[in-house]
Amino acid sequence: MEENRKGKLGIDLAFIFVLAVALDFFSEIFIYYNDFAPAGLGGIGAMLQYLFGFKVGYFSLIVNIPLLIIGWSKLNRGFAIRSGFFVIIHSLANIIFRSMDLSDIVFKATDGGEAIMAAIAAGFVLGVVFALAYRIGGSTGGTDIIAALIRAKNPEYDITTINLMINTAIALASFFVYGRTYAPVILCIIVNYVSTWISDIILKGAKAAIKFEIFTDSPNELAAELMEKLHHACTLVNARGMYRGEEKSMLICVVNRHQIVDCEKIIDGYPGSFSVISGVNSTYGSFNRVK
Repeated sequence: MEENRKGKLGIDLAFIFVLAVALDFFSEIFIYYNDFAPAGLGGIGAMLQYLFGFKVGYFSLIVNIPLLIIGWSKLNRGFAIRSGFFVIIHSLANIIFRSMDLSDIVFKATDGGEAIMAAIAAGFVLGVVFALAYRIGGSTGGTDIIAALIRAKNPEYDITTINLMINTAIALASFFVYGRTYAPVILCIIVNYVSTWISDIILKGAKAAIKFEIFTDSPNELAAELMEKLHHACTLVNARGMYRGEEKSMLICVVNRHQIVDCEKIIDGYPGSFSVISGVNSTYGSFNRVK
C-alpha cells in the first residue's frame, strides 16, 4: 500500500513537472511579450516583471513559500506537496526562460486582433494547467493556496467572490502599469474568462447534467416514457403540496444536457404536470451518457 502511494505521488510529480514547465513556456510565448497580465497572483508577478524586470519566478517563490509553510499544518499534505513542487518548478522554469532569447518563437501581437488571439491562447493553456493540476490533487499555487486556507478555516466563505475581487484589482491595476491604456485590462479579462471556462469544462463540463424534478399525477406512465425514450431511470418521491395539503408524486430524473427539449416535450404530454429544472455540476458512477 505504501509503495503504491509513493508510486502514485512520483507519477503525479512527474506530471506536475510537465504542467509547470508548460505553463511558464506558454506564458513567455503569449503573455510576457504582449504586455498584459493574467489573473491571480501571477498577474501581479507579470506586472512587477514588466515594471522592474523582477522575474515572475522570484516573486512566485517569495509569495508562495510562506503560504505553503502556513498551509503545511492546515492543509492536506498531498495537496501541499504537489502545490509546492509546482511552484518550485514553475519558478525555476521562469528564471531559466527569462535568461534565454525566445524572440524567434514568441507570439508578438502587431495589432488588436492578434493581441486578443494571444489572450485566448494564454487563457486556454492556463485553464488546462489549472484543471489538470487540481485533478491530481494539487494546484498552481498563489490564489489557489489562499482559497484552500480560507476554506479550511471558514468553509462558509464565498471563495469565488474573493477571487473575483483579486482579479478585478489586477485588471484595473494593469491599466496604469501598461501605459494607461484599456487594452491590457480587456486582455486580462479575456484570459481570466477563457481560463475559467476551460478549467470548468475539464473539471466538470464533461460530467455536467440536468436534473428534472417533476410533479405529476401520472408518475408511473410518465416515468415509463422517460425511461423508454431518454434511457435514464427515475426516482419516485412521495410529496405533499402545502397550499392544498394534497398528496403528490415527484419524479427525479437526471438527463444529459442535450436531452432538455426532449424531456420537456414528454412532460407536456401529461396535463397538470410541471417540473423544476436545475443544473448538475457533475455526476459520478453509473450515469448513462446518451449520445
